[in-house]
Amino acid sequence: MANGKPLVSLIIPVYNEEDNLLPLYETVTPILATLSDRFDFEFVFTDNHSTDKTPDMLRLLARADSRIRAYRFSRNVGYQRSILTAYLKCTGDAAIQLDCDLQDPPSLIPVFLDHWLEGNDVVYGIRKSRVEGWKWRAARRVFYWIVDFLSEDHIPQNAGDFRLISRRVIQELGTMDHGTTPYLRGTIATLGFKQLGVDYARAARTIGETKFSVYDNVMLALDGIINQSVVPLRVGTYIGVTVSLVTVLAIIGYLIAYFTVGFRAPAGFTTITTLILGSLSINAMLLGILGEYLGRMYLQMKHRSISIVERELHVD
Repeated sequence: MANGKPLVSLIIPVYNEEDNLLPLYETVTPILATLSDRFDFEFVFTDNHSTDKTPDMLRLLARADSRIRAYRFSRNVGYQRSILTAYLKCTGDAAIQLDCDLQDPPSLIPVFLDHWLEGNDVVYGIRKSRVEGWKWRAARRVFYWIVDFLSEDHIPQNAGDFRLISRRVIQELGTMDHGTTPYLRGTIATLGFKQLGVDYARAARTIGETKFSVYDNVMLALDGIINQSVVPLRVGTYIGVTVSLVTVLAIIGYLIAYFTVGFRAPAGFTTITTLILGSLSINAMLLGILGEYLGRMYLQMKHRSISIVERELHVD
């Protein structure tokens, strides 16, 4: 806390955002100026090994504004690890994560800060509306429902990474072993503390194209489901017990019918084939679930770094 004012860190992950950096900076700085009598600010950019002019622009911005720190990774480590690294690099009493595309409105920064001063350690945005097709909306709704259903703790619906977290939460994140596939939305939600959601309408991206492909969204959804629960592992037990009970009941029913009414089951190729294929499908599904968990355990045992900083762009 400098000059008696809280220091707030703005966490901004970037990847090939040369067209969005200046609009973001020019949008955010006037908002911060209106809060300068109450707060001090710093910018923490994490560059996910961009291949365009993003590093050069970050270097120029850092020279023009001493509040800016920018870290370029040695390779693309992914969105979640980029955010986590920025949290661990920041020095603020609180941190607000923003995307560079301005889809999450910086105008909510004062609102987040007011709620933080009221005693909330986590203030997260809830997307009440967003500009996208109905298929994506339906897929997200199903995903959030599955994650919340499987998790032992409540996971906010329609909440992304647009949030404020306090220094206490950042310190807790620093003590945890996140492995190679962190899922910060779920992790922060399960930490506890006082948390509050703020509704907002998510705007459409106006400059450039999203860097999140369908594959990235699917993998993020998979991380969210697996990182938040061991219920998928228990599915194997539930299915095994259920199939065993059905099999025992079927055998008992067949024996009763055989000795009471002389029932003889006809030899049927279709029935046998269906049973075999059904059994193989169940085994494949269960082995796939086990493989996902074992694969993550294997990667975590390698103790790889969350990210490797290749250069600090704010340092000449």
